[in-house]
Amino acid sequence: MILFWALIITAAVLLFRALNRAPEHTHMHGGPSPEQLLAERFARGDIDEEEYQRRLAALRSSGPLTKH
Repeated sequence: MILFWALIITAAVLLFRALNRAPEHTHMHGGPSPEQLLAERFARGDIDEEEYQRRLAALRSSGPLTKH
């Protein structure tokens, strides 16, 4: 009888953990935005101000990306 209840409790705990774990392929924030990455490149000196402004305008004009 004790073994039966131990198995039931173990199964319940494992099921609870599996259901509460977030899927590994889903990220809530997904890292920095494209604008943040561009700003970091500008801050490091990888691109000049003209390039930064041009790319920033291109990012903002394209709007948010949507998945199809």
